[in-house]
Amino acid sequence: MFRRMALVVAVMAVALFVALPVMAAEDNTHTGKVVSAADGKLVMTDSNNKEMTHTVAADAKITFDGKECKLTDLKKGVFVKVTTKKDDAKVAIAIEASSKEDKK
Repeated sequence: MFRRMALVVAVMAVALFVALPVMAAEDNTHTGKVVSAADGKLVMTDSNNKEMTHTVAADAKITFDGKECKLTDLKKGVFVKVTTKKDDAKVAIAIEASSKEDKK
């Protein structure tokens, strides 16, 4: 019985040890509405109407209603989900735009 419990604890410890770096490397995401999008910059407002500006990475994946698009295709008022790297929240690496607000 003691061996079995020790084995379970050891397995859980290894799983946690492996999962922590993966969880720490996750990207940040936030949602809001486009104010402007041009010249490699996205200006948006969040749910508290706070304005923020992101530099859009040259290799950022940008989609609108699931289809690939250009930054300049994102017009004022469009709903967006922006993903930034955890170590640099000012640089957008992905922008998912939608004509409808995501209520998730």
